Amino acid sequence: MSHRFFASCCPGPAFENRRDFLRMGLAGFASLTLPGVLKLRAASPVAGNRQQNAVIMVWKPGGCSHIDTYDPKPNAPSEYRGPFSTIETKVPGLHFTELLPRQAAIADKFTVLRSMRQTAGGHPAGSMQLLSGDPDTRDKNKPRLPDWMSVANYMRAHGTSRDNPLPRYVGVNPPTNYTGSAYLGDAYSPFIVTGDPNKPEFTVPNIGLSDVSQVRQLQRRSSLRQNLDTLERAFDKAGELEALDEFEAQAMTLLTNPKTKEAFDLSQEDPQTRDRYGRNTWGQQLLLARRLVEAGVDILTTSLHGPLCGRVNNWDDHAVNHHVFDALQFRSEVYDQAVSALIEDIYERGLDKRVLVVVTGEFGRTPKINYQPSTGAGDASAPAGTKQPGRDHWPRGFSNLWAGGGIETGRFIGATDPKGEDSIDRVCGPEPG
Repeated sequence: MSHRFFASCCPGPAFENRRDFLRMGLAGFASLTLPGVLKLRAASPVAGNRQQNAVIMVWKPGGCSHIDTYDPKPNAPSEYRGPFSTIETKVPGLHFTELLPRQAAIADKFTVLRSMRQTAGGHPAGSMQLLSGDPDTRDKNKPRLPDWMSVANYMRAHGTSRDNPLPRYVGVNPPTNYTGSAYLGDAYSPFIVTGDPNKPEFTVPNIGLSDVSQVRQLQRRSSLRQNLDTLERAFDKAGELEALDEFEAQAMTLLTNPKTKEAFDLSQEDPQTRDRYGRNTWGQQLLLARRLVEAGVDILTTSLHGPLCGRVNNWDDHAVNHHVFDALQFRSEVYDQAVSALIEDIYERGLDKRVLVVVTGEFGRTPKINYQPSTGAGDASAPAGTKQPGRDHWPRGFSNLWAGGGIETGRFIGATDPKGEDSIDRVCGPEPG
């Protein structure tokens, strides 16, 4: 999927203390650590024109119940179907549950794939299967194979020169558990942005310095460093100093180019646009994702986790974690609004031919509802000991969304059986063949 799309066109190494990093950089360019990170990533530039294809992956960690969202089973027995009513969408014959009215209204702008399947029941192995194609069903602490995002970054990195100062691969509160560049190395990990983009004080450190005196100071330090390096070049048999110059130049660009700061600055968006996405963490994450790919980022990942999910901060709606139906209601309005706004925006801004949006998790949830005692009170969970409904991990059948990317939309592809247990038509998954 992504390899072909890109052919046409964790926090990886993170700073332990971003303020200390910036202070060190301003104190002496020779001690600046960002060039070392860029060197480690070894990200050879590629062509950066605005028509380059891009992908936004919206990840739902823990797995979303397909029966309660995109693949309702109103005729299934009560122990399967759940409490939510079914609504029509803009696509004839395609129905969602009542939790997704906004997405139902724009269903002609995306395609629902209802026949996903993989073979791993655990979060680590399931995520690795879906993101890297690793067929191993055993849970591992770290991936054996690079995820598709790192592979795409690697492929782009070995292209032609790039003059866009923005990183090629960015993660905005990205999925970091069970993902990674594996043997490709940290050179191909994302530039990670953390924090709540909805907060007024949200900033991305170490980009786009606005203080002219600091910029000039950095430039003087850089010039001094180059003069000192002249003394050592005769002994540089491995070409390390020449390479370091390149990474320092990239660091200087990130720090001094106003375009970098502008791309991450949500205050430049129309307030009505920000309202349309939702003035909350998820809404502003997805707005920032759109803003970044529009500015030239090629690969953007973002994870919908945290307090907006409910007590355990993810979509893992076991009965011991959440009252599954309360949890889905708790998060559905914010989720529905943010995803529909992103998809609409991609089309309204003319990005739909080159930007692909994928919304998925590692698997679905068990079609048959089970009941267990809660392990704690909180959002979408009853007090500890209270028996409540839940759905467990289910890799045999689940749904995801695809929008933009020049694909044909207004469709639903594949099907699960009448109880939602198994994908039975046009089965898709990470395994070959």
